[in-house]
Amino acid sequence: MMELVKNTKIDFMGKRFIALTISAILTILGLVAAVQVARGSANLGIDLAGGTSVQIKFNTQVVLHDVRKALEEGGIRDFDLQELPTERKILIRVKKNDEKVGELSGKIISVLSQKFSHSNIVVDSTTEIGPKVGSKLRGDALWAVMAAMLGILVYITFRFQFRFSIGATIATLHDVLAILGIFYLIGKEINLLLISALLIIAGYSLTDTVVVFDRIRENMKDRFKKHTFEIVNDSINEVLSRTIVTSLTVFITAVALFVFGGEVIHDFAFAIMLGVIIGTFSSIFVASPVVVMLGKDKSFSNKK
Repeated sequence: MMELVKNTKIDFMGKRFIALTISAILTILGLVAAVQVARGSANLGIDLAGGTSVQIKFNTQVVLHDVRKALEEGGIRDFDLQELPTERKILIRVKKNDEKVGELSGKIISVLSQKFSHSNIVVDSTTEIGPKVGSKLRGDALWAVMAAMLGILVYITFRFQFRFSIGATIATLHDVLAILGIFYLIGKEINLLLISALLIIAGYSLTDTVVVFDRIRENMKDRFKKHTFEIVNDSINEVLSRTIVTSLTVFITAVALFVFGGEVIHDFAFAIMLGVIIGTFSSIFVASPVVVMLGKDKSFSNKK
Protein backbone atom coordinates (compact mmCIF):
# COMPACT_ATOMS: atom_id res chain seq x y z
CA MET A 1 0.00 0.00 0.00
CA MET A 2 1.16 3.53 -0.75
CA GLU A 3 2.64 5.19 2.36
CA LEU A 4 2.04 8.90 2.87
CA VAL A 5 3.89 9.01 6.19
CA LYS A 6 6.69 6.75 7.45
CA ASN A 7 8.25 5.99 10.83
CA THR A 8 6.12 8.48 12.75
CA LYS A 9 6.55 8.73 16.53
CA ILE A 10 3.45 10.70 17.49
CA ASP A 11 2.44 10.50 21.17
CA PHE A 12 -1.30 9.92 20.67
CA MET A 13 -1.89 8.68 24.20
CA GLY A 14 -0.28 11.81 25.63
CA LYS A 15 -3.03 13.87 23.99
CA ARG A 16 -5.87 11.60 25.09
CA PHE A 17 -7.36 13.95 27.68
CA ILE A 18 -7.65 16.82 25.19
CA ALA A 19 -9.19 14.46 22.65
CA LEU A 20 -11.57 12.92 25.19
CA THR A 21 -12.73 16.41 26.22
CA ILE A 22 -13.62 17.21 22.59
CA SER A 23 -15.35 13.82 22.32
CA ALA A 24 -17.34 14.45 25.52
CA ILE A 25 -18.63 17.77 24.12
CA LEU A 26 -19.66 16.12 20.83
CA THR A 27 -21.32 13.23 22.68
CA ILE A 28 -23.33 15.53 24.97
CA LEU A 29 -24.44 17.52 21.92
CA GLY A 30 -25.47 14.25 20.25
CA LEU A 31 -27.44 13.11 23.30
CA VAL A 32 -29.33 16.41 23.34
CA ALA A 33 -30.10 15.95 19.64
CA ALA A 34 -31.25 12.34 20.21
CA VAL A 35 -33.67 13.49 22.92
CA GLN A 36 -35.02 16.21 20.64
CA VAL A 37 -35.47 13.70 17.82
CA ALA A 38 -37.32 11.31 20.17
CA ARG A 39 -39.58 14.18 21.27
CA GLY A 40 -40.17 15.21 17.66
CA SER A 41 -38.75 18.68 18.38
CA ALA A 42 -35.76 18.54 15.99
CA ASN A 43 -35.86 19.52 12.31
CA LEU A 44 -37.27 16.17 11.17
CA GLY A 45 -37.97 15.17 7.59
CA ILE A 46 -41.50 14.22 6.65
CA ASP A 47 -40.49 10.54 6.66
CA LEU A 48 -39.92 10.81 10.44
CA ALA A 49 -42.41 13.54 11.38
CA GLY A 50 -45.20 12.89 8.90
CA GLY A 51 -46.36 15.25 6.17
CA THR A 52 -46.58 15.77 2.43
CA SER A 53 -43.87 16.19 -0.19
CA VAL A 54 -44.50 17.08 -3.85
CA GLN A 55 -41.75 17.56 -6.43
CA ILE A 56 -42.77 19.52 -9.52
CA LYS A 57 -40.76 19.99 -12.71
CA PHE A 58 -41.54 23.12 -14.74
CA ASN A 59 -41.07 23.07 -18.50
CA THR A 60 -40.15 26.77 -18.43
CA GLN A 61 -38.20 28.73 -15.84
CA VAL A 62 -40.39 30.06 -13.00
CA VAL A 63 -39.63 32.40 -10.12
CA LEU A 64 -39.66 30.81 -6.66
CA HIS A 65 -41.53 33.79 -5.24
CA ASP A 66 -44.37 33.24 -7.75
CA VAL A 67 -44.71 29.61 -6.66
CA ARG A 68 -44.81 30.64 -3.01
CA LYS A 69 -47.41 33.32 -3.72
CA ALA A 70 -49.58 30.89 -5.72
CA LEU A 71 -49.54 28.32 -2.91
CA GLU A 72 -50.42 30.93 -0.27
CA GLU A 73 -53.27 32.27 -2.38
CA GLY A 74 -54.46 28.67 -2.82
CA GLY A 75 -54.76 28.23 0.94
CA ILE A 76 -51.61 26.13 1.49
CA ARG A 77 -49.93 27.00 4.81
CA ASP A 78 -46.71 26.14 6.70
CA PHE A 79 -44.83 24.80 3.68
CA ASP A 80 -41.13 24.78 2.77
CA LEU A 81 -39.84 25.27 -0.76
CA GLN A 82 -36.57 23.89 -2.08
CA GLU A 83 -35.45 24.88 -5.56
CA LEU A 84 -33.33 22.78 -7.91
CA PRO A 85 -32.67 25.51 -10.52
CA THR A 86 -30.50 23.48 -12.90
CA GLU A 87 -33.31 20.94 -13.34
CA ARG A 88 -36.17 23.50 -13.11
CA LYS A 89 -37.63 21.53 -10.20
CA ILE A 90 -39.22 22.71 -6.97
CA LEU A 91 -39.79 20.54 -3.91
CA ILE A 92 -42.78 21.53 -1.75
CA ARG A 93 -42.91 20.04 1.75
CA VAL A 94 -45.62 20.43 4.38
CA LYS A 95 -44.93 18.78 7.75
CA LYS A 96 -47.53 17.23 10.07
CA ASN A 97 -50.63 18.22 8.11
CA ASP A 98 -53.90 16.86 9.43
CA GLU A 99 -55.57 16.39 6.08
CA LYS A 100 -56.30 12.90 4.78
CA VAL A 101 -53.58 11.19 2.77
CA GLY A 102 -53.78 12.31 -0.86
CA GLU A 103 -55.83 15.46 -0.27
CA LEU A 104 -53.01 17.94 0.29
CA SER A 105 -50.80 16.75 -2.57
CA GLY A 106 -53.82 16.93 -4.89
CA LYS A 107 -54.56 20.44 -3.68
CA ILE A 108 -50.94 21.57 -4.27
CA ILE A 109 -50.91 20.13 -7.80
CA SER A 110 -54.28 21.69 -8.60
CA VAL A 111 -53.21 25.15 -7.38
CA LEU A 112 -49.97 25.11 -9.38
CA SER A 113 -51.69 23.72 -12.49
CA GLN A 114 -54.17 26.60 -12.46
CA LYS A 115 -51.46 29.20 -11.89
CA PHE A 116 -48.84 27.94 -14.36
CA SER A 117 -51.06 25.88 -16.75
CA HIS A 118 -51.13 22.08 -17.08
CA SER A 119 -48.67 22.04 -19.98
CA ASN A 120 -45.99 23.78 -17.92
CA ILE A 121 -45.76 21.36 -14.99
CA VAL A 122 -44.85 17.71 -14.58
CA VAL A 123 -45.40 15.98 -11.24
CA ASP A 124 -42.13 14.15 -10.53
CA SER A 125 -43.13 12.56 -7.23
CA THR A 126 -45.57 12.81 -4.35
CA THR A 127 -45.06 11.41 -0.85
CA GLU A 128 -47.60 11.45 1.96
CA ILE A 129 -46.81 10.05 5.39
CA GLY A 130 -49.24 10.31 8.31
CA PRO A 131 -47.96 11.44 11.74
CA LYS A 132 -48.44 7.92 13.18
CA VAL A 133 -46.37 6.33 10.41
CA GLY A 134 -43.69 9.00 10.90
CA SER A 135 -43.59 8.23 14.63
CA LYS A 136 -43.26 4.50 13.90
CA LEU A 137 -40.43 5.10 11.41
CA ARG A 138 -38.68 7.25 14.03
CA GLY A 139 -38.92 4.41 16.54
CA ASP A 140 -37.75 1.84 13.97
CA ALA A 141 -34.73 4.00 13.12
CA LEU A 142 -33.81 4.20 16.82
CA TRP A 143 -34.06 0.42 17.16
CA ALA A 144 -31.92 -0.06 14.02
CA VAL A 145 -29.11 2.05 15.52
CA MET A 146 -29.36 0.21 18.87
CA ALA A 147 -29.29 -3.19 17.13
CA ALA A 148 -26.16 -2.11 15.23
CA MET A 149 -24.47 -1.13 18.51
CA LEU A 150 -25.38 -4.50 20.09
CA GLY A 151 -24.05 -6.35 17.05
CA ILE A 152 -20.74 -4.50 17.34
CA LEU A 153 -20.51 -5.36 21.04
CA VAL A 154 -21.02 -9.09 20.36
CA TYR A 155 -18.69 -9.20 17.34
CA ILE A 156 -15.74 -7.46 19.01
CA THR A 157 -16.20 -9.51 22.22
CA PHE A 158 -16.01 -12.69 20.17
CA ARG A 159 -13.01 -11.52 18.16
CA PHE A 160 -10.99 -9.75 20.90
CA GLN A 161 -11.95 -9.22 24.55
CA PHE A 162 -14.92 -7.63 26.25
CA ARG A 163 -13.10 -4.39 27.00
CA PHE A 164 -12.13 -4.07 23.32
CA SER A 165 -15.82 -4.38 22.48
CA ILE A 166 -16.61 -1.64 25.01
CA GLY A 167 -14.00 0.62 23.38
CA ALA A 168 -15.28 -0.08 19.85
CA THR A 169 -18.92 0.38 20.85
CA ILE A 170 -18.24 3.66 22.65
CA ALA A 171 -16.23 4.94 19.67
CA THR A 172 -18.95 3.97 17.20
CA LEU A 173 -21.73 5.42 19.35
CA HIS A 174 -19.62 8.56 19.73
CA ASP A 175 -19.43 8.91 15.93
CA VAL A 176 -23.17 8.45 15.44
CA LEU A 177 -24.04 10.94 18.19
CA ALA A 178 -21.44 13.47 16.96
CA ILE A 179 -22.90 13.52 13.43
CA LEU A 180 -26.45 13.70 14.79
CA GLY A 181 -25.44 16.54 17.12
CA ILE A 182 -23.74 18.54 14.38
CA PHE A 183 -26.77 18.15 12.08
CA TYR A 184 -29.03 19.29 14.92
CA LEU A 185 -26.77 22.24 15.78
CA ILE A 186 -26.64 23.63 12.23
CA GLY A 187 -30.35 23.00 11.63
CA LYS A 188 -29.97 20.33 8.95
CA GLU A 189 -32.95 18.07 8.34
CA ILE A 190 -32.85 14.72 10.12
CA ASN A 191 -34.48 12.05 7.95
CA LEU A 192 -34.17 8.40 6.95
CA LEU A 193 -31.39 9.24 4.49
CA LEU A 194 -29.33 10.58 7.41
CA ILE A 195 -30.10 7.42 9.43
CA SER A 196 -28.73 5.38 6.49
CA ALA A 197 -25.60 7.54 6.49
CA LEU A 198 -25.19 7.02 10.25
CA LEU A 199 -25.29 3.22 9.84
CA ILE A 200 -22.70 3.44 7.03
CA ILE A 201 -20.50 5.62 9.24
CA ALA A 202 -20.85 3.09 12.08
CA GLY A 203 -19.60 0.34 9.76
CA TYR A 204 -16.70 2.45 8.49
CA SER A 205 -15.66 3.53 11.99
CA LEU A 206 -15.77 -0.06 13.25
CA THR A 207 -13.54 -1.29 10.41
CA ASP A 208 -10.99 1.42 11.12
CA THR A 209 -11.06 0.63 14.85
CA VAL A 210 -10.59 -3.11 14.28
CA VAL A 211 -7.45 -2.45 12.21
CA VAL A 212 -5.94 -0.51 15.13
CA PHE A 213 -7.05 -3.17 17.65
CA ASP A 214 -5.51 -5.94 15.52
CA ARG A 215 -2.12 -4.19 15.54
CA ILE A 216 -2.34 -3.53 19.31
CA ARG A 217 -3.09 -7.21 19.97
CA GLU A 218 -0.17 -8.37 17.80
CA ASN A 219 2.25 -5.94 19.43
CA MET A 220 1.10 -6.93 22.92
CA LYS A 221 2.27 -10.47 22.25
CA ASP A 222 5.75 -9.37 21.04
CA ARG A 223 6.41 -6.31 23.19
CA PHE A 224 4.90 -7.32 26.53
CA LYS A 225 7.78 -5.67 28.45
CA LYS A 226 6.85 -2.23 27.16
CA HIS A 227 4.36 0.07 28.85
CA THR A 228 0.84 -0.15 27.49
CA PHE A 229 0.86 3.47 26.34
CA GLU A 230 4.04 2.87 24.31
CA ILE A 231 2.57 -0.21 22.64
CA VAL A 232 -0.67 1.60 21.77
CA ASN A 233 1.30 4.58 20.40
CA ASP A 234 3.53 2.25 18.35
CA SER A 235 0.50 0.40 16.99
CA ILE A 236 -1.37 3.54 15.93
CA ASN A 237 1.79 4.97 14.31
CA GLU A 238 2.38 1.72 12.41
CA VAL A 239 -1.12 1.78 10.84
CA LEU A 240 -1.27 5.58 10.52
CA SER A 241 -0.36 5.62 6.82
CA ARG A 242 -3.00 3.00 6.03
CA THR A 243 -5.56 4.95 8.06
CA ILE A 244 -4.79 8.22 6.24
CA VAL A 245 -4.88 6.65 2.76
CA THR A 246 -8.17 4.83 3.44
CA SER A 247 -9.81 7.87 5.02
CA LEU A 248 -8.68 10.19 2.22
CA THR A 249 -10.01 7.80 -0.44
CA VAL A 250 -13.45 7.61 1.17
CA PHE A 251 -13.46 11.35 1.91
CA ILE A 252 -12.63 12.32 -1.68
CA THR A 253 -15.42 10.02 -2.93
CA ALA A 254 -17.87 11.67 -0.52
CA VAL A 255 -16.72 15.13 -1.70
CA ALA A 256 -17.41 14.10 -5.30
CA LEU A 257 -20.93 13.03 -4.30
CA PHE A 258 -21.39 16.30 -2.40
CA VAL A 259 -20.34 18.45 -5.35
CA PHE A 260 -21.78 16.50 -8.29
CA GLY A 261 -24.46 14.28 -6.74
CA GLY A 262 -27.27 16.82 -6.75
CA GLU A 263 -29.52 18.22 -4.05
CA VAL A 264 -31.16 14.90 -3.17
CA ILE A 265 -27.99 13.32 -1.72
CA HIS A 266 -26.33 16.58 -0.67
CA ASP A 267 -26.87 16.08 3.07
CA PHE A 268 -26.14 12.35 2.81
CA ALA A 269 -22.71 13.07 1.30
CA PHE A 270 -22.11 15.80 3.88
CA ALA A 271 -22.83 13.30 6.69
CA ILE A 272 -20.40 10.77 5.16
CA MET A 273 -17.69 13.47 4.93
CA LEU A 274 -18.14 14.37 8.60
CA GLY A 275 -18.30 10.67 9.49
CA VAL A 276 -14.95 9.90 7.87
CA ILE A 277 -13.23 12.70 9.81
CA ILE A 278 -14.88 11.86 13.15
CA GLY A 279 -14.56 8.09 12.64
CA THR A 280 -10.82 8.38 12.00
CA PHE A 281 -10.47 10.62 15.05
CA SER A 282 -12.39 8.19 17.29
CA SER A 283 -10.47 5.09 16.20
CA ILE A 284 -7.28 6.80 17.42
CA PHE A 285 -8.38 9.00 20.31
CA VAL A 286 -11.49 7.29 21.70
CA ALA A 287 -11.43 3.51 21.16
CA SER A 288 -7.80 2.84 22.18
CA PRO A 289 -7.73 5.09 25.31
CA VAL A 290 -10.98 3.49 26.53
CA VAL A 291 -9.46 0.00 26.18
CA VAL A 292 -6.30 1.08 28.02
CA MET A 293 -8.29 2.67 30.85
CA LEU A 294 -10.47 -0.43 31.29
CA GLY A 295 -7.73 -2.97 32.10
CA LYS A 296 -4.21 -3.85 33.19
CA ASP A 297 -1.30 -4.46 30.83
CA LYS A 298 -1.10 -8.23 31.23
CA SER A 299 -4.75 -8.90 30.29
CA PHE A 300 -4.06 -7.71 26.72
CA SER A 301 -2.12 -10.85 25.94
CA ASN A 302 -4.47 -13.32 27.60
CA LYS A 303 -6.56 -13.98 24.51
CA LYS A 304 -4.70 -15.17 21.47
